[in-house]
Amino acid sequence: MNVTILGASGGTGLQLTRQALERGHTVVAVARDPQRISVPDGTRLTRIAADVRDTAGLAEALRDSTTVLSGLGISGGSEPGILTAGAQAAVDAGARVIWLGAFGIGATAQAAGGFTRNLLRTFMKSEMADRVTACEVVTGSGGTVFHAGPLADTPLSATRRTLGVEEAPRRFFPARVGRATVAAAMLDEAESGSHPGRTVIPVD
Repeated sequence: MNVTILGASGGTGLQLTRQALERGHTVVAVARDPQRISVPDGTRLTRIAADVRDTAGLAEALRDSTTVLSGLGISGGSEPGILTAGAQAAVDAGARVIWLGAFGIGATAQAAGGFTRNLLRTFMKSEMADRVTACEVVTGSGGTVFHAGPLADTPLSATRRTLGVEEAPRRFFPARVGRATVAAAMLDEAESGSHPGRTVIPVD
């Protein structure tokens, strides 16, 4: 399978890139600085420089994409609408999109409980609308959104699961989940297409 990975130099994006190559896929890895995509060169890896803030440049990077997996996040000082722009560009390219979101917003807000919702409103206030809209763009196109809890740099779980929103464990605070596990679950979905148009939850 040919896959394009957005945010390929970030923590989750690197996991997506490494694991996709390990599974035998051909990967187009997109990042603002492709030299920060710290995986070995190979015939199945193409690095592309593109910035989600550059609509035309991102559209060119996605021009031949059929499956897009996103490890994009929001850093301090990011302009409003960055994630929505990235999601829309992937959808406009005609690709199937597998998107990384955050547990406790949008479709998983009620499942997260009041404490988590209030915490996220406080710490994600400036980016909440962008995150919610980006996820809606993806699911509205038939893509799949993964709402992960706090991310950890832990080994890939041998017992990983992908749950529907209605199956979300009820906890005071969301469980941490490894980036490697999240990446594996997203790649499972890219390969199987089991949850089109849905928001799901990766669990270690």
